[in-house]
Amino acid sequence: MSELLLIDDDRELCELLASWLAQEGFQMRACHDGRDARLALIEKTPDAVVLDVMLPDGSGLELLKQLRGDYPDLPVLMLSARGEPLDRILGLELGADDYLAKPCDPRELTARLRAVLRRTQPPAASTQLGLGDLCFSSARGVVDIGGLEIALTASESRLLEALLRQPGEPVDKQTLAQLALGRKLTLYDRSLDMHVSNLRKKLGPHPDGSPRILALRSRGYYYSA
Repeated sequence: MSELLLIDDDRELCELLASWLAQEGFQMRACHDGRDARLALIEKTPDAVVLDVMLPDGSGLELLKQLRGDYPDLPVLMLSARGEPLDRILGLELGADDYLAKPCDPRELTARLRAVLRRTQPPAASTQLGLGDLCFSSARGVVDIGGLEIALTASESRLLEALLRQPGEPVDKQTLAQLALGRKLTLYDRSLDMHVSNLRKKLGPHPDGSPRILALRSRGYYYSA
């Protein structure tokens, strides 16, 4: 049974989601501000976090930045009542694994949580992939570039692995979304693009200055050999 930490100041929503998720086989703890959330994380690390953008004692995005620094492998799904595109983009840029606008269908929240948890499970066997100055370890979620180790989120790890398995050949976006996000892309869904953007920033260019990950219009992304 997966344990979730819901961080949201809407107590009524927390009660409703706790009831629904319990029926779906989840255990849930709820915190209603950033301070209590930090204490709860110290007490016990959950399997995943559901985090609201707006908190009474600060921004959920600021808390997300701290979570990514202290718990880089912890899956985080963001919620926002405002549903602003900028909130979504910032959340994904800061390392959120997925994003939902409130009010959300509990069934969709459940499906997305399960997808996030599936793709963040440790692989059955370690995969080592190397290309040029880059060496990637799926078991550790770490890429080594010229001796420098860079930690990746679970989504970034799966995305990089998919691209490295066929360097120079484009992988279409829907295939990458299924592999990296555990779901299909919806209309105007930029989640995959934001994860690719974050991965590009972490990896940087090739030693000659050329980009490592390129896009082909209407075909997808590929890792340049």
